[in-house]
Order: sequence, then C-alpha cells, then structure tokens
Amino acid sequence: MLKSSLKNLLATAIIVASGSVFSAEVTVSAAASLTNAFKDIAENFEKAHPEHKVLLNFAGSGELLQQIAKGAPVDVFASADQITMDKAQEQNLLAQGSRKDFVQNTVVVITPTDSALQLTQLTDLQQDALQRLAVSNPDSVPVGRYSKQALVTHKLWDALADKIINTQNVRQSLDYVARDEVDAGFVYATDAAIMADKVKVQFTVPLDTVVSYPIAITQEGSAKELSQQFIDYLFSEDSQAVLSQYGFSKP
Repeated sequence: MLKSSLKNLLATAIIVASGSVFSAEVTVSAAASLTNAFKDIAENFEKAHPEHKVLLNFAGSGELLQQIAKGAPVDVFASADQITMDKAQEQNLLAQGSRKDFVQNTVVVITPTDSALQLTQLTDLQQDALQRLAVSNPDSVPVGRYSKQALVTHKLWDALADKIINTQNVRQSLDYVARDEVDAGFVYATDAAIMADKVKVQFTVPLDTVVSYPIAITQEGSAKELSQQFIDYLFSEDSQAVLSQYGFSKP
C-alpha cells in the first residue's frame, strides 16, 4: 500500500513538473495610455499561447522607468515617448537591439460633454470661464511633457500656471475631466475615445515632435525569449488591429 501511494505521488509530481516546464510569465510595464489596448492584446496572446501568462503594470512612463531602475522585475517596457526610453537606454536598462517603435498618438484638449466652453486653439485656454486645467506632471509623464512644450512654445505656460492641476498620469487627467472636476485637460486622443460619452475633444494640440511609442526588452528581465515573443505578437496583424481600434496609428 505504501509503495502504491509513493508511486502515485511520484507520478503526480512528474505530471506537475512536466506541465510547468513549458510555462512562463512575462511582466510588461506599459504607459497608462496603453491600458485598454494592452489588456486586450495580452488576453489574445494568452489565448494563442495558453502555456504562458502576461502580467501587466500600468503607470506614467517616468514612474515605470524609476521602478525598473530600482530593480523591479520587469521583462518588457513600453513608453509613451522617446525621451523616457532614451533615459532607460542611457542607464543600460534595455537589452541591446530590442528597442522598436510600434505606434503613434496625438494630444488633444478635452472638456466634459456638457461644458459650454468653446475651445479651438491653445490661446482659448486663457478664458476666464476656464479655471481648472488638468496637465499631467511634465517631469515624469510624457503627455505632460508634450503639453508643457506646446504651452511654452505659445508663451502660455506661465500665464496658465494658476489654472493648472497636476495629475499623476494621463488617465487621472481623463478621469478628472469625465467627472467634471476640472474644466479641461490634456490627454491623448486614444484616451478621449474610450470615454466619448463623458468627454468631448475640443481641438488637437499642435506639437513640434511626433508622439511615438517605443517598446523594448529590459536588460535584467528573466524571460528574454518570451519577451521577444510578446513584442513580435504586438506587431502581428491581430494586435495592430486592436491598437488601431483604440485610435493608435502605425509608426
């Protein structure tokens, strides 16, 4: 009886072990504006590769970079701008030759759907009726950096300082506008699209640079092959269709 029990236990252990040999996890840290698209893409990836698991972490690109620099277990990093990815590269946080641009976006100014404000250009943000303007932290969030660059170029940054409400990331700006807690805010066009019933786009912000998103494998990531497999899948026809559905354009 004892021998039989040991045999059964050994057989179970072998089955469990053999089943886990081919399974792995990949941790993807991605800019907040990629939340909806990457959730869908990760789900599709897991359906295509049920032996693998995609773990997602979303925040402002600068915050994600800090996490990686401090040793957070991240395999793939997707930033909403080139500057943040440049910093990651300068700190030797990326696997050599793995960096690629995969989508583009645009920055827009939005208001609550029931707002009476009429905004067609940046100078309109000076209206007295507009008292609270959501701008993500330009020191750590790409959309905030793009927004500040545009305002500085048009000599409006200092003039609007008293109206600006800093947010931690683009989704917080979107949420503030959707809940009518601010009069207007800077977000990506893709973010505005997912709350089209609660916010309306007033105009597209003129920028000197293209809003291009890079992705790369981290230097310290433990799942290099699976990381590359996920990035390759991101460029597949199915994944590009998902990104397009959420308003992103090809690089």
